[in-house]
Parts: sequence; C-alpha cells; structure tokens
Amino acid sequence: MDRVATLTTVEELRAEAEAEIDRLTPLEAHEAAKQGDILIDIRPLEQRQRDGLIRGAAIVDRNILEWRLDPNGAHRNPSLAHRDRRIVLICNEGYQSVLAAAALRRFGLDSCDVVDGVQGWMAAGLPLEPTAA
Repeated sequence: MDRVATLTTVEELRAEAEAEIDRLTPLEAHEAAKQGDILIDIRPLEQRQRDGLIRGAAIVDRNILEWRLDPNGAHRNPSLAHRDRRIVLICNEGYQSVLAAAALRRFGLDSCDVVDGVQGWMAAGLPLEPTAA
C-alpha cells in the first residue's frame, strides 16, 4: 500500500484538535474533577516539581499516555482507561493536552483539556501542592 503524506503544521494540528474537543477553563476543570471526571496531569516531572501537584489528579507522563489510556491495550491503567467517564487532561500551558485529548478520542474516550494548563490553573488561584522532596 502506497501512502502519501499530507503536509501540515503543528498550528494546523492544534487548530483541528481545538475544533474537535471541549476545552475547559481551569475553574471548570476543577469543578469537573470534583464531580467525578478523571483529571490527568501529563506534565513532565520537572514541571510538576517546579509548580506543584493538583490534588486528586492522576499523573501520566505525556510520552506514555496513549499506552495507559487505550481501553483495549495490554498496558492500560484500568482505573483511568474508561469510556464511561470524561477524561480531562492538563499540561503546562494547554498545548500538549489539546493534541493528546484529540488522540484519546480515537480510542472512543470522552476527552477534553484545560485551556492554559497549570499556568492558567495558578493564575485562577486554584490550589497546587508542593511535591515531596
């Protein structure tokens, strides 16, 4: 099978993802997590150590997210890979999370992300906890 690549840019990918998924404000995400949505922090360790942790958020590094969230995958995390609960992804500024949420929709997951990520979370005055030393 011969495949021809369609050239695009990361900005085009992001615009497509933003058009496809719901994007929550930090306050909406905070409330959604309190109501039972699964909040997943996909930031790398260095950013979590720098800015802190969101209480109750699961941590799944971006580089293994699809492996842990594929409901049919052998390496899934059964407590997170749910088709019956909304998945809310948060990264540092909302760039990685929007692309990741669009990818998770291909697994049949109800996924969305947080506009402006943890930086927006902090700007909204929402709580973060320091990481353990």
